[in-house]
Amino acid sequence: MESKGITKAIASLRGLVIDETNQAKSGHPGMALDIAPALYVLYRDFLKADPLHPEWYNRDRFILSSGHVSALLYALLHLTGYDVSLEDLRSFRQLGSKTPGHPEIGVTPGVDASSGPLGQGFAQAIGFALAERKVRHLYPEGERLCSHKTYCLVGDGCLEEGVSQEALSFAGLEKLDRLIVIYDANGSTLDGLTPLSMSENQAQRFQAANWDVQEVLDANDIEALRSAFKKAQKEEGKPHLIIVHSRIGYGSAYEGSNKAHGTPLGSEKGDEAKKFFGLSLEPFKVEDEAYNDAHRLLERGSESYLLYEKDILEYAKKYPEAYHDFLERNNRNFSNALKALEGFKLLPEEAGRSTSGRILSLISEKEQALLGGAADVASSLKTVLPSHRYFTPETLEGQMLPYGVREFLMGAAQNGIMMHGGLLSFGGTFLVFADYLKAALRLGALEKVPALWLFSHDSLAVGEDGPTHQPIEQLAMLRSLPNFVTFRPGDAREVLGAYKEALTAKDHATAIILTRQNLPLLANTLEEGVSKGAYFVHKAHNPCYQLLASGSELHIALNIADRLAKDGYELDVVSVPSFELFNKMDKDYQDSILRLPHEKRISLEMLSTFGWGKYASINLGIDDFGASGPEKDVISAYKFDEESLYTRIKTLIA
Repeated sequence: MESKGITKAIASLRGLVIDETNQAKSGHPGMALDIAPALYVLYRDFLKADPLHPEWYNRDRFILSSGHVSALLYALLHLTGYDVSLEDLRSFRQLGSKTPGHPEIGVTPGVDASSGPLGQGFAQAIGFALAERKVRHLYPEGERLCSHKTYCLVGDGCLEEGVSQEALSFAGLEKLDRLIVIYDANGSTLDGLTPLSMSENQAQRFQAANWDVQEVLDANDIEALRSAFKKAQKEEGKPHLIIVHSRIGYGSAYEGSNKAHGTPLGSEKGDEAKKFFGLSLEPFKVEDEAYNDAHRLLERGSESYLLYEKDILEYAKKYPEAYHDFLERNNRNFSNALKALEGFKLLPEEAGRSTSGRILSLISEKEQALLGGAADVASSLKTVLPSHRYFTPETLEGQMLPYGVREFLMGAAQNGIMMHGGLLSFGGTFLVFADYLKAALRLGALEKVPALWLFSHDSLAVGEDGPTHQPIEQLAMLRSLPNFVTFRPGDAREVLGAYKEALTAKDHATAIILTRQNLPLLANTLEEGVSKGAYFVHKAHNPCYQLLASGSELHIALNIADRLAKDGYELDVVSVPSFELFNKMDKDYQDSILRLPHEKRISLEMLSTFGWGKYASINLGIDDFGASGPEKDVISAYKFDEESLYTRIKTLIA
């Protein structure tokens, strides 16, 4: 009987969770035990996916925002036919295994996003749902190419994180009715039961933000779960929340206690729970009856995949140009965007943000798959596109996302957009506010998403807004991120070079740091120099020192070198737009650029000196929070005007 097979499969999932966490002697069995029925019903009866083709573009996406429940996800992937073996489950949380402690995209077949930092999976799911809607609208009969749901599992901890409010608010605003979120209301977080830290009515919270809300009163009620998922398939202008009431650690000695959250049951308590579930006490034992029932997904998924492949061949014949664009965009080949920049006019003097704005506008006119936004600072960041159209449920042709003052959501959503694929995305704000989305920047770097970040108002030159808005340590923070490339261009030509690098990136995010103030176009800057991270903009015949600079300090360094040459001191000037790319160059190239001893090099950057010590012995920067006042006054007070720097450097080398 069907009900018996379902019961056996759910019990097997719970048994595998016990075995995985016991074997690893670590992990989080609590939520995994209580929410197993909901995820099983989803995968068995509703999720559109093919375990044999886990990267199938038109599959439904599932994001485990409560990433600590990974033991359940891995067990579910194994049971339903993905390439996750029992041996992989035995290797849970072990070095180099296919089943890491929290889900990681690219490591485990069937994992659509990396998760674990609570709330971020929820926010990333917003990005997936936005991308599905945009891609579907881009093409004639686009639903034949891209038409799927986005599912996400959250817990109490996810909804306590501040990013969840940004996410649910924006999803309701955008009426993302193909987004279905399952909320496991198990009444517990790590430190205690939820009344200790949360008192709001979650159903009313979501309803206030234009969500459709359902409640399943018993997490083990299969028919109630089915009914809820069936209703959530309807697209009526609202995202869907299914609140599933459960008891953490269901069936174990820790049921209903926060002790179940992150403590393996151990052999004795694990066996007691297995007996409760009617399972064999043999570790990692799964009966054929459970596999047979779980393979419903395999049967449904294979059929859906084959139908899609057949239809897409017909689509390619009917719309060859559209299909070509679809393939190119999904391979991240945005040739139209690059062509738009051919012959780009460089102005003799222009702010970095203005150069960026003109570049982005040209791209938007040639590449309809552009979608991005700035967190309520589009006019200041110069990301208002020529069409002036925001992407809303009523204007699907829009290319700008109205993120509002939601920096963290913007960061996580862009990660989701990029993992979905098919779009060229950007996000941006003032550099100092990179702190608000740093956790998303980090997760995106881990996920290897080739997102484009634009950060303006890049130094003390912010002026009157004062130390709360003057970035100091933020650039050093970005440079410290693994798998993340940061550019601080010194003029319009270097901004253009940074954009070209970003447009061709495949597996890392790019940040371009932009000035508010005008920069002169310099004679010797090079696009190809930007791609190397550092290069000569002035190479002296017999240098006594080298000046290393980036951004708005580059032209000042050139002026100082020119003045010092008249005083009898020859200096090299090296533009250093990207630490990361320079670090990737071979040692011969690095040595050819940094050709003087370490103690004969001076760095010049109007931000924190942190990180420059690798390249220069003398580091002139700002290791303070700044001050409020007119731009020129603040810069002079910190001795970063040209005259002060000239005097300081001449004194140093004399």
